[in-house]
Amino acid sequence: MDMVTVREITKNFGEQVVIRRFDAAFQKGEFITLLGPSGCGKSTMLRIIAGFEKPTSGELYINGTLMTGAKTFVPPERRGIGMVFQSYAVWPHMTVYDNVAYPLTLRRTDRETVRKSVERVLEIVHLSQYAKRYPNQLSGGQQQRVALARALVAEPNLLLLDEPLSNLDAKLRETMRFEIKEIQKKLGITVVYVTHDQSEAMAMSDRIFVMNGGVVQQCGSPEEIYDTPANQFVADFLGKVDFFKGEVKEGRIFLPSLGNQSIPYSGPRTGRVDVAIRPENLFFSDEGLLEGTLETQYYLGDVDDCRVRVGDGLVRVIANGYAYKTLQTGQPVRIGIRDFMVFPDDGSLEEMLRIQT
Repeated sequence: MDMVTVREITKNFGEQVVIRRFDAAFQKGEFITLLGPSGCGKSTMLRIIAGFEKPTSGELYINGTLMTGAKTFVPPERRGIGMVFQSYAVWPHMTVYDNVAYPLTLRRTDRETVRKSVERVLEIVHLSQYAKRYPNQLSGGQQQRVALARALVAEPNLLLLDEPLSNLDAKLRETMRFEIKEIQKKLGITVVYVTHDQSEAMAMSDRIFVMNGGVVQQCGSPEEIYDTPANQFVADFLGKVDFFKGEVKEGRIFLPSLGNQSIPYSGPRTGRVDVAIRPENLFFSDEGLLEGTLETQYYLGDVDDCRVRVGDGLVRVIANGYAYKTLQTGQPVRIGIRDFMVFPDDGSLEEMLRIQT
């Protein structure tokens, strides 16, 4: 049985359609991420699952039980879920122990059960030694783990996370990604996670739902979505990519903006196309397919982030960090291509890439 089943959910705010016919099933123990730009409908969908919003139409089931329908609405407190928001929302006047125990004390759980449950979950989130501290004595990452522990203490089958790491610094955010994933695997719970950060989605998810304009553009594993995106929007939103207009002729794609240089192609597309190339799939080689001039390079330690002038266009190449010591701005270079993607040029590229911020 699926943990969450969403059937044709639509949500309107006045005349604005925020979610259009969202249809999905999340399996037990699965880590699901709703990924997309601001305003795409991902947080609204999470709030509908939680019961904080009512959809305009459609049905929602949790663990096989109808929670939201035409004549049914189960309130959040009766859905058996845990939720962590972007803001930590921990009580400043309560200790870590009391913050985590709060959901159980509301239920009038006996003191010994509360103690065992709180101690167990504090150990899971590595906060046992901080049980007697107050939130203002903790770091941001520790406060976030208090919020996570509070959501887990009642042992929910479903955990909803709404951009919980966005207030943390980059290094701590990366650490917390793996901690949340390890906790989810250890407890075997279903997680629905909302983020606009594609690195978080790639690192944590079993499946990703990429949304834009209230519509699911693609659903699949991180590998599927990254390697075989359904359209230009998905290719652009997940990872780094450059687009070039091209035309398929005689087993090659000719690229007018790159001095009409060409690359071999044996795929099914014909005529005018959009070619998408990820910079990590390019490399410098004396036998490279494209010829140009190194215009700029940015040394980032582990990589050398380069821009190469090819015809009238710029091609981004992410090379090994050691390349910075051997390359010089202004020198001629040749670029090899490991892989690229081809989409039909139906005139929608610019519209699909118009990301709301």
